[in-house]
Amino acid sequence: MSARPPVDRERIAYFLKQLGERFRHPGRVYLVGGTTMVFEGFRRQSLDIDLTFEVQPQDHAAFIQTVRVLKDELSINVEQVSPGDFIPLPSGYWERSRFIGRYGQLDVFHFDLYCTALSKIERGTAEDFSDVLSLLRDGQIEMDALETYFAEILPRFATASLKRDPDEFQKKFVALKQMWRSESR
Repeated sequence: MSARPPVDRERIAYFLKQLGERFRHPGRVYLVGGTTMVFEGFRRQSLDIDLTFEVQPQDHAAFIQTVRVLKDELSINVEQVSPGDFIPLPSGYWERSRFIGRYGQLDVFHFDLYCTALSKIERGTAEDFSDVLSLLRDGQIEMDALETYFAEILPRFATASLKRDPDEFQKKFVALKQMWRSESR
């Protein structure tokens, strides 16, 4: 990763504006993880803009090239990443992705916040737990639904990859629940 400065909400919004102006094809962009946390005001900054996208196959190369140019011009890091890179995705996640706005022909969303929360729990850093607690505190997600989605993906988590440890994931989820319980008293 380069020594580019972190991004704040203003820089993320400017990137999206420029992306919408320069990429002149329809598509969808999903902000992911820390980018969502910054864009929604839960955190001041992030090291990069994390996103995933859907464009027509014939427009894929143009999208990638546009992002590469903007990365250099704006001196920002942009990473193509999805919660699905870290966890099996629970049912209905596309429908729960929250619309942010339209930038040119691009519709921009936050990737499903439950997927975001579960992938942050799986990674399990102090900042990740803080992010999930912020989402719970603000009512963006609810613990009962988070538990339901966790229970749904845990069996698939155990069989999806040798890199994933379902026991460790379960311990992290229990730790997060305890933090939430003690905070909610």
